[in-house]
Amino acid sequence: MLSHGTAKDALINMRIHSGMRDFIDRAAHILGKDRSDFMLEAAYEKAEEVLLNRTTFILSDEQWDAFNALLDSPPQANDKLRTLLATPAPWE
Repeated sequence: MLSHGTAKDALINMRIHSGMRDFIDRAAHILGKDRSDFMLEAAYEKAEEVLLNRTTFILSDEQWDAFNALLDSPPQANDKLRTLLATPAPWE
């Protein structure tokens, strides 16, 4: 889990149904965690999964071969890209 030092400086408040809270408490207890730590870890893991799904993708062997074929093929002429690449960067 990502750590930003020892001081915790942000607060998260939630209102949930008591049955849902009890369910979470049971799971946290099984893992030897308190509710806050359990919920924070679960939320962080889900956030990580969501963000990784935006940067990582899984392909079948056939899809991988097709993807590589596209990467290996010569690029098509693209006048707009050619113009962009010929334009000096603003910091140059």
